[in-house]
Amino acid sequence: MEQIEKLGAFYLGRTEQGPLLYDSKDLVTHAVCVGMTGSGKTGLCIGLLEEAAIDNIPAIVIDPKGDLTNLLLTFPDLSPGDFLPWINSDDALKQGLTPDQYAAAQAKFWEEGLAQWGQDKSRIAKLKAAADFTIYTPGSNSGLPVSVLKSFDAPPPEQRGDREVMRDRVSGAATALLGLVGIDADPIQSREHILLSTIFNQAWQNGEDLDLPGLIQRIQDPPVKRIGVLDLEAFYPAKDRFGLAMALNNLLASPGFEMWLEGDPLDIGAMLHTPQGKPRISIFSIAHLNDAERMFFVSMLLNRTVSWMRTQSGTTSLRAIVYMDEIFGYFPPVANPPSKQPLLTLLKQARAFGVGVVLATQNPVDLDYKGLSNAGTWFIGRLQTERDKARLIEGLEGAAAGAAHGATDRGALEKLLSSLGKRVFLMNNVHDGTLQVFESRWALSYLCGPLTRTQIKSLMDVKKSEPDGALPARPPGRVSSGATQRPVLPPEIDQRFLPPPPGASGVVPYEPAILAAVSIRFSDTKTNIDTTREMTLISPVIDDAVPVEWPECEPISISLDELQSDPAAQAEFATLAPAAAKAKSYAGWQKDLITWVSANQTEELFSSAGSGVISIPGESEKDFRTRLSQTAREARDAETARIRNAYAPKIASLEEKVRRADMDLEKERQDASSKKIETALSIGASLLGAFLGKGLLSRTNVRSVAAAARGVGRSAKESSDVGRAMENASAFRQQLEELKAQAESELKTLQARIDPITESFEKIVIRPKKTNISVKMFSLVWRPKAP
Repeated sequence: MEQIEKLGAFYLGRTEQGPLLYDSKDLVTHAVCVGMTGSGKTGLCIGLLEEAAIDNIPAIVIDPKGDLTNLLLTFPDLSPGDFLPWINSDDALKQGLTPDQYAAAQAKFWEEGLAQWGQDKSRIAKLKAAADFTIYTPGSNSGLPVSVLKSFDAPPPEQRGDREVMRDRVSGAATALLGLVGIDADPIQSREHILLSTIFNQAWQNGEDLDLPGLIQRIQDPPVKRIGVLDLEAFYPAKDRFGLAMALNNLLASPGFEMWLEGDPLDIGAMLHTPQGKPRISIFSIAHLNDAERMFFVSMLLNRTVSWMRTQSGTTSLRAIVYMDEIFGYFPPVANPPSKQPLLTLLKQARAFGVGVVLATQNPVDLDYKGLSNAGTWFIGRLQTERDKARLIEGLEGAAAGAAHGATDRGALEKLLSSLGKRVFLMNNVHDGTLQVFESRWALSYLCGPLTRTQIKSLMDVKKSEPDGALPARPPGRVSSGATQRPVLPPEIDQRFLPPPPGASGVVPYEPAILAAVSIRFSDTKTNIDTTREMTLISPVIDDAVPVEWPECEPISISLDELQSDPAAQAEFATLAPAAAKAKSYAGWQKDLITWVSANQTEELFSSAGSGVISIPGESEKDFRTRLSQTAREARDAETARIRNAYAPKIASLEEKVRRADMDLEKERQDASSKKIETALSIGASLLGAFLGKGLLSRTNVRSVAAAARGVGRSAKESSDVGRAMENASAFRQQLEELKAQAESELKTLQARIDPITESFEKIVIRPKKTNISVKMFSLVWRPKAP
């Protein structure tokens, strides 16, 4: 035990000279492990990770096949009961043993194997206590889920100022995401890649985190209007952008994909150490994912690792390990999958930050050996074909070209490679300057082969039940209310948002409705009416066979300028009926609206038979009666004045005649009753003279009159004059009364006309023609839900 426990040394196996202790500092120049199936490659790499854990070095482990999950099968007691849940029942059956018997045999076998390599139970206990071992299963809850798509977090401020770092991270995120939906995007030629990169860069430079729903919305409504020198619509029309948004939305809505949104954040620092500072071996098991999902996750994980690495201080000691098993397909010699760029970055730059990269594969011909020339250590196991050997030697020669010990003897390499057996490896370490053949040590972990998802779950159920302090810190999040994210809709569907109530704060819940602004023309040649009514109607959208019912609509008092193009900063959206996500539905609903308006919207007018007047559009019956009453009153007053003005001269003339006749009668009466005819005659002569306009009467005339008066004939004449005067006066009075009665009759006739206050009006209903109904706006509107 003393020989294998050295500070900073990994006990990997033994050579002919004794234990092989690998200096952990050598791993900062990275390592490559190559060997065919059955060569013992997995056992060697698990042993390396066990040594790192014992040395308190954390690791990010990418496990495409599920073999590395065996790191959690550490049984310090080596009791059969510990082995029983993990044995292969078929192997027990083949050997004719019961499961319990086979478990006991495996426990003994492992204890003896460890003893042969100078290891015992105490070393297993030391490994188990040295680090926290966690299995993450992105896209699944069998292990600990990882929230990858929930948030594309903005890089820290120190990285945003580094143009190269930002370029790599933006490009990596865009490439990985597009690869997940099956788009092989070239960063220079692909408009999808350019658009996503623009969105990521714009948001991250502003310190904004993005999630997948938010990204989908920005694809539909990008934060920029120009890409390069081209207008956005010319570069990438809205209809085409909708196709990309739908591809991502379908991904988001696919069954089981919600698991990509749950779990611990992809925080590399938290996945390398517990909150208490204990090193963690984080194993990302991705065997359950399809190829596209694997590529996406690996690319995201590697890019996040690069970002984390660049926030660390420089060091020459090994700080952490990034290990990937079965690198095939992720680092090819010709193609450029999303995973290749971050791997190249790590191989070229991680050394300065003390991060060692270890890559393993059984297919050497599919590796980019130019990129792997940065690896300082090569572990080579048994190879399958001569082509594999030739390709590997080519890679070794490239790695050795810049090494201190010079070129590698090709012939010696070929001979050594051909002689390798199971669990026997050739190590080429540029720091030692020699080739060494060694046999890998016995693993402390029980190597039962790839674990099933059920077995992983049984291991991680214990982890999930531990206090939160044992797990990576989860960022605070909003409790889901069951509402959906804003749906992805075709660009042909116009969307608007009603403003939240004044003073509203926090999450705004929106529900869908259809808002229509219509202009209705009412035209009638008979009444000579031609008027237009503007209306804004809103109708709820329900998830039913008929989502929009116009009889349920109601007018809304809002200016179209008040409608918003974006929702509140914090928003939740009610489920949208499937029909409302189809552009053709809106054409049908708009047609239904016009039909409903033509049948239900009318212009009602009132007609006064008495006056022949028709109410004006929009005038109520009360206002119409009030207006008619005022008009009638004004007409009555004018007609009354006209009648009075017409009769006044005639009445005045007859009144003057009556006055004169009365005066004449009075005079005649006075003449007839005069006792002194002389006096009377004198007075009469004087009056007559005044009447005739003459001066004073002459004495001769007086005498003549007196002489005549004294006659009998003169007396009779005076009596006759009185009678005639009475007749004249009576006639004039009668004419005056008749004229006044005629005037009064006309005034009474005027007063007897129909009173607008009590008049029964005729109702005139004007319906609009469909051709006279114009829809100015027809939009899906999201309105804040009433509390």
